[in-house]
Amino acid sequence: MIRAPKFTAIIEREGDGYVALCPELDIASQGDSIEDARNNLIEALELFFEEADPSEVQNRLRSEVFVTQLEVAND
Repeated sequence: MIRAPKFTAIIEREGDGYVALCPELDIASQGDSIEDARNNLIEALELFFEEADPSEVQNRLRSEVFVTQLEVAND
């Protein structure tokens, strides 16, 4: 069995819906709910891999993405 690669999904509320971003490939999608946004991002990624030339995938792919929280003084 071939193991599917895992990607990061950052999902945030925007207006009345949600936006989902995959930072490794800079691909985004949206939906009316978190689950819709997540599923639409998966579909967008699948379509990208079906249609993109391997060199485009390689050029866009970021191998290291770190998500963390920061404390920033806002005096």
